[in-house]
Amino acid sequence: MQTRFSPEQLADPAMAASEGVIRKCVHCGFCTATCPTYVLLGDELDSPRGRLYLIKDMLENQREPGPETVKHVDRCLSCLSCMTTCPSGVNYMHLVDHARAYIHENYRRPWHERAVRRLLAAVLPYPGRFRAALTLAKLGRPFAPLFAGVKPLAAMLAMAPRRIPAATPPSNAAVPGAKGRVALLQGCAEPVLKPEYRAAAIRLLNRAGYDVVFAPGEGCCGALVHHMGRESDSLAAARRNVDAWMREIEGQGLAAIVVTASGCGTMVKDYGFMLRNDPAYAEKAARVSALAKDISELLIEADLPRGDGRGLTVAYHAACSLQHGQKVTEAPKRLLAAAGFAVRTPVEAHLCCGSAGTYNILQPEIAGQLGARKAANIAQLGADVIATGNVGCAMQIARYSGTPVVHTIELLDWATGGPRPAALALAK
Repeated sequence: MQTRFSPEQLADPAMAASEGVIRKCVHCGFCTATCPTYVLLGDELDSPRGRLYLIKDMLENQREPGPETVKHVDRCLSCLSCMTTCPSGVNYMHLVDHARAYIHENYRRPWHERAVRRLLAAVLPYPGRFRAALTLAKLGRPFAPLFAGVKPLAAMLAMAPRRIPAATPPSNAAVPGAKGRVALLQGCAEPVLKPEYRAAAIRLLNRAGYDVVFAPGEGCCGALVHHMGRESDSLAAARRNVDAWMREIEGQGLAAIVVTASGCGTMVKDYGFMLRNDPAYAEKAARVSALAKDISELLIEADLPRGDGRGLTVAYHAACSLQHGQKVTEAPKRLLAAAGFAVRTPVEAHLCCGSAGTYNILQPEIAGQLGARKAANIAQLGADVIATGNVGCAMQIARYSGTPVVHTIELLDWATGGPRPAALALAK
């Protein structure tokens, strides 16, 4: 695609990177067939190609974003399915991230939207605050009709779990004769909503021969605020985590930085790009990103005991951040099959379930349609259990499906000597 950015504009590294992304687009439209919002809405401006035109016009002319442009950029899930489909290698992820940061800095949203976004940024990345908010949500659920006019607040109340698991602080776990030492990302939402994921991960990693450590000072990966355009917040989170992990790397060393929430994994693997122009962090961030692995990437190379699969058929839901963001597609399915499970994948496996970080809060109607569509496709498989690699997907699909939903590592842990996943209490 032809561009007309000025030399002064291209002196800005972010603008130069976006210009390079835009120029790669050849208008082919392959992306429209795999974009969830285009599939649902049929509007060209709700496709990657349409959004690219809007973003190009906004950035190239340094326009103040208008409500129409903001609406269509907001509707993007950042599922990155378009990047898997694109034959030209357009890095839409970096382009839409830049667009969101530009909108955050140059567009004044209505007061209620600003308030909701500030609330999400102030609560979700902090486990203690998030736990307190969920407790308040339980108390506020009877008053949900009063918030019907404020859809994000109504969505938050609807999604709040009825039972909040007890807090389980992270604890290092060593094994005799370990073959390596890995840092496990603590996360923010996952340990509050599903602490059993961390417990299963530790057992599996120990069983695979790794010492597991939690880096003091590490916090939220920054993805939740990053996708709301809050660039300074996400960069601060990245620097904090790079510092925490570098202390471990330069201390006793790390074989990998292991992530159980694939949305976080995509973010950490992008730290090198995010901090590429920071002389104090560029090299360190690149080193951290190179060490980051989804837990399935590490376990596929481990010598785990084989399991009998307990006679279960598993519907595997590939989280967008794992299959499109990290290009990890086969490892989870191969691990489940090796553990003895019968693995099936649904039609439209490339389409997002609608979770997408805060998307199901900020865009609840579209998210709801995608969640119901995903659950219906999975139901056709007749599986005993649904497995996925991202807590957001697990929570989203569970809202629309009567089939138990677990993390892939819970099944692998169970099949190789760990406890039965709690969500499988009613499964055979």
